[in-house]
Amino acid sequence: MTTPAPARHHRFRVRAAWDMNPGAATIAAPKTSKPKPKPALGQSPATATTPARAPPPTHADLFARSNEGQAKKSTYMGFEKWWLPPAPVVKKPRSLYNAASLAYLGDCIYELYARRHFFFPPLSINEYNKRVMDVVKCEAQDLLLNKLLGEDFLTEEERDILRWGRNIVSSKTRTRKRAGIAVYNRASSLETLVGYLYLTNFKRLEQMMFQLGFTSGASSQNIADELRASFKETTSASVQSQKPAKR
Repeated sequence: MTTPAPARHHRFRVRAAWDMNPGAATIAAPKTSKPKPKPALGQSPATATTPARAPPPTHADLFARSNEGQAKKSTYMGFEKWWLPPAPVVKKPRSLYNAASLAYLGDCIYELYARRHFFFPPLSINEYNKRVMDVVKCEAQDLLLNKLLGEDFLTEEERDILRWGRNIVSSKTRTRKRAGIAVYNRASSLETLVGYLYLTNFKRLEQMMFQLGFTSGASSQNIADELRASFKETTSASVQSQKPAKR
């Protein structure tokens, strides 16, 4: 006589369901673990399961940007995508705004270029402000404008914008007294040109700011100090040439 096989009991977990019916319950099947893949022949278990990790990026990798990529045209939702906020569409800024309004806009755009230039390598806030203030002062802007004029970089239309921007009447009497009226007017004309190009030709604005030395990569150079040094050399050379020769 054969003995009957013992009945197999399946294990189930009962989990209460928090719904409108308090007496309802759900039955969950027991979890089964998936078998781990076996390593290949001649391969250690550590290398088979753990993939190789890439080295962490450095600061230079995080901040590396090519200037050519910024000038390349790209679109987002049908609009041109630049690193600056998109400018309002103004076909003839000179007929709608005066020179002081464009200089007001150009002052902000110019300082944003300066802040981006000194943003890498990382510095303290005080050092950031010191370097940026050395470049946004009207004396430094006057030196940068002389650099553009000496290199014959500007077009005739851009030179006309500079002449238009020199006639700005401002209430900054302390700044005008410190730097002088001529220096202040030339600095204001550069800000007027920056605001004008921002509204009309952003690609040309990028070219001009790059010509002045503003970049987006790693840079620790102080543009104002370099310009002052070159200006002193030029001035001393011109003074030496004007001195009468000794007999």
